Amino acid sequence: MARFSYTIQDGKGETSSGMIEAADENEAVNALQAQGSFILAIRAEQAGGSAAGGRGGSVGTRDLVFFAEQLATLLNGGVPLVRALSLLGENSGSKGLRLALAQVTKDVAGGMALYKSLERQPKVFNGLWVSLVQAGEMGGQLPKVLKQIGSYLQAQAELRGKILTALAYPAVLMSMSLGVLAVFVVKIVPIFAEIFSSFQIKLPPLTQLIILTSTLLVHHMPAIVLVVVGLGFAWNAYSATESGQELKWRLIFGLPLFGGFVQSILVERLLTTLSTLIESGVSILNAIAVLEGVFGDNIIFRRVLASVKGDVAGGRSISQSFKQTGVLPGLVTEMMFMGEEAGKLPDMLVTLSAFYKEQIDQFTRRFNAVIEPLLVVGVGAIVGVIVLSIFMPIFKMSSLGAR
Repeated sequence: MARFSYTIQDGKGETSSGMIEAADENEAVNALQAQGSFILAIRAEQAGGSAAGGRGGSVGTRDLVFFAEQLATLLNGGVPLVRALSLLGENSGSKGLRLALAQVTKDVAGGMALYKSLERQPKVFNGLWVSLVQAGEMGGQLPKVLKQIGSYLQAQAELRGKILTALAYPAVLMSMSLGVLAVFVVKIVPIFAEIFSSFQIKLPPLTQLIILTSTLLVHHMPAIVLVVVGLGFAWNAYSATESGQELKWRLIFGLPLFGGFVQSILVERLLTTLSTLIESGVSILNAIAVLEGVFGDNIIFRRVLASVKGDVAGGRSISQSFKQTGVLPGLVTEMMFMGEEAGKLPDMLVTLSAFYKEQIDQFTRRFNAVIEPLLVVGVGAIVGVIVLSIFMPIFKMSSLGAR
């Protein structure tokens, strides 16, 4: 008997993982399906107890894009699959990918399907890879599907890069501004505080507030840092729970200006992934199951996708299922409906994802154009308040001296 680790989903959309003993993988699959479970992943365990291929480690997107494109090129050139995998594994610059491909090559050489061997490397190849490669192998279009995987990964990486680049400049500018304020409060304000105390005059409320803030920062910095770090750990621990995850994402979605931006990013990711899966021949139900893994860190979208999968399994169209959840804008669900009616759902999803990519680009451009003057004005106003709080007692002392 062999041991298999699995991840399943029941009829209510609840996901769970565990172990099962069976003579082979087919027997394990049949046993789980007999319980009414939807199998998301299943793989054999090695003798040591760890999943086969678990030592591969994470691999960068660039390495995965290169692997997908090069494997497609080699297969189109007539190179046998086992030889192509061996060549790419031996020449990979990523240790994690090299180790994973070494095991994949052995599995495929032993007669295992490529998608099955990739499924045994969950740290390197996720459910998206497995589903797309399975569709490509069954449809006899593996090179084409591999090209689609490479294009998808590259597009997602480019979008991520654009967003990070757009946010990097404001982050640097804000850090420098906070540094200037810290120098004012920690270095300059205490000097004037000592001067004012020697004159024993009653300070204006604004000056007292600034001096109190400076004193707290200067004399109690270790305690403040400990409190902040402690709150950070407490929040991380709470956000790891189901209720914490839900609260975190609802807070993010409720942020002024940025909430809608984050939702646009997630909707674009959903549309792009779904179109890639359907275009490659993956069934709607399996595509939604893969999306659940893609949005594994977002409990709100994960619940929505579980609900949609149940509705689709019950015979409802995917556009109606998404419309009922209310998570997607009305424009998206209506265009999905038109795509279904015309038999061109993948094309409609591509059009929608392109629209959202443009929306994201416009937001980042406008954000960069607006944030610099806002930060300059904001920091200038704070510095002005601090300077005013320092000069108010000086003016008072000058008037007393004149009398």
